[in-house]
Amino acid sequence: MREYNGKTYLENTKHDIDELLEVVEILRSPNGCEWDRAQDHQTLKKCLVDESQEVLDAIDNKDDINLCEELGDLLLQVVMNAQVAKERGAFDFNQIVQGIVDKLIRRHPHVFGDVPRPTTPEESLKLWKSVKEKEKAIKDNKR
Repeated sequence: MREYNGKTYLENTKHDIDELLEVVEILRSPNGCEWDRAQDHQTLKKCLVDESQEVLDAIDNKDDINLCEELGDLLLQVVMNAQVAKERGAFDFNQIVQGIVDKLIRRHPHVFGDVPRPTTPEESLKLWKSVKEKEKAIKDNKR
């Protein structure tokens, strides 16, 4: 049994994204793990590449058990980088989630808007790319 700030952390019990965020914050705290505390975006780059490759390998091997584990490792890299950014006051995990959900809604106007539904995957991809190009043009004009 492991306890931190009055809460017990146990393996093999139900966990959710909030607890993952909490555990990573603990690991990076003064009473956390020295290795985790020493990491920054630069040092995490190699981990991100390695974990991404392991996900790709699991997909290539059609190994769902390993894929599940490796996707968890990849998610950890996102959460670790989000925690580093939070500590710097740059952004946090919730802002990452906000941004990607907004993007998914915006880039699927045929699902969440009033644009006619494409009938093929290729037409859907063309619409996605069209919306993305419009976004890029707006960003470029703001610079």
